[in-house]
Order: sequence, then structure tokens, then C-alpha cells
Amino acid sequence: MASYPPSSCCYQGVKHEGQPVGGILNVGDFEIYTSYPANKSTDYAVLFLTDIFGHKFINNQLIADQFAANGYFTFMPDLFNGDPVPANRPESFDVAEWRKSHTTAHVTPIVEASIKELREKYHVKKIAAVGYCYGAKYVVRHLKAGQIDVGYVAHPSHVDADELKAIQGPLSIAAAETDSLFPTEKRHESEEILKNLGVPYQINLYSGVIHGFAVRSDLSVKAAKYAKEAAFFQAIQWFNEYVE
Repeated sequence: MASYPPSSCCYQGVKHEGQPVGGILNVGDFEIYTSYPANKSTDYAVLFLTDIFGHKFINNQLIADQFAANGYFTFMPDLFNGDPVPANRPESFDVAEWRKSHTTAHVTPIVEASIKELREKYHVKKIAAVGYCYGAKYVVRHLKAGQIDVGYVAHPSHVDADELKAIQGPLSIAAAETDSLFPTEKRHESEEILKNLGVPYQINLYSGVIHGFAVRSDLSVKAAKYAKEAAFFQAIQWFNEYVE
């Protein structure tokens, strides 16, 4: 594996403040949160694949709005059929039991339907995708011709080495210095895989932060605030380079 499965550190964090500006729609039998750039263009989209807190978690919605503010139509599906992990649940929460109802077989159809919706309804020219923790696996799995054009993942979990070996497009990774799900050995394994693929890649390591920092950092902590903001701009710079 290129990263380990989700565990307790996936569902602790700080809720951020702000008023989301996007809206909730339905695609078939699942919800999406959408946020438009100022010019309302859908030429270039960010498919936002969330952590286990899902599409209604305010931190995720505010980040989606930030992508839109930077010129990308942002499309964030509910990967969990209305059953995300509630924010800041106690460590006794059984992630393994929850995951039985949210396997690859459950999530993949939602991702595929989202890609189809972007291509056919919104006529998106290129799809960039972001994946935080849980969502990172599905960015990697779908980073192929005709699906996702360019990918970015932060503190990934449960990504198989074979999935990483199969990517066909540029991939950027934001990693935490302290991360039991994407530790040093998995980061180095991923680097070796990427070096041999011949696709553009980037791995940035942020000191002083832990798993989940790109979504759930405590912004009162200077190092965490810097890392979260820098990781976001890492994604924007990557997309600006490889999307248009």
C-alpha cells in the first residue's frame, strides 16, 4: 500500500468559521455541493473528493469555495449517501465498522457519476480533482485518460501501491510530518513509484502538522495555519500549471 487505511486521527479536528456561498443539488440519488467562479464558467472544474466528514462539513465547503474563487467550478459529491462520520466523534468511534458501508464498491459509482455529470451536463473541458484523506484514493484510482486530468491529494489514506502505479496524469501530494496513515516509509514508497511512471509529480512535506491538517488544522496555531494555506496554494499552482 502507498498509504494506510483511515483510523482515529481521521475524525478529529477544528471546525472553521465562515459562510459558504455554494449550494446543494442532486445528481441521481446523491447530493453535491457546487460553487461557481465569479465568471460562472464551467470550462475547468475541481472534483472535490472529501474526507470522511463529507460534503456538508463547513471546512470542506469553505475550501470548495476557495477553489471556485480561484477560477474553478467546484463539484463536491456526497460520497457517503448521507452517512458521513460526525465531526469530532470520540476515539471510540468504530471507523472499521463504518467503512463496511462505504467501500470502494459504494463510492466508485458516485465518483464515476460525478465525472459523467461534469463531462456531459457542464461540458467541462478538463477535470482537476482534489482528495483529502479518504477521498485521495478515488483521485488516484480515476487519474486516467477520459476521467480525471490532473490530481492533488493531501494526507492520503488507503491508497494501494498498484492504484498509484496505474495513474496516467500529473499528481501532487501534500504530506504531514506526523501521519500514521502516510508515514515516512509510505511517502518514500510513493516517491519511488512516481519516479518510475514518467508523469509529472510533486510531494511536499509540511513540518509541525499531523494527518488532516489541510482540512482540519487549528488556525490559531501559526504553523498549522501556514501549512493549511500553503497546501491549498500548492493545489492551485498545480492545477494552473496542468489544467489549462
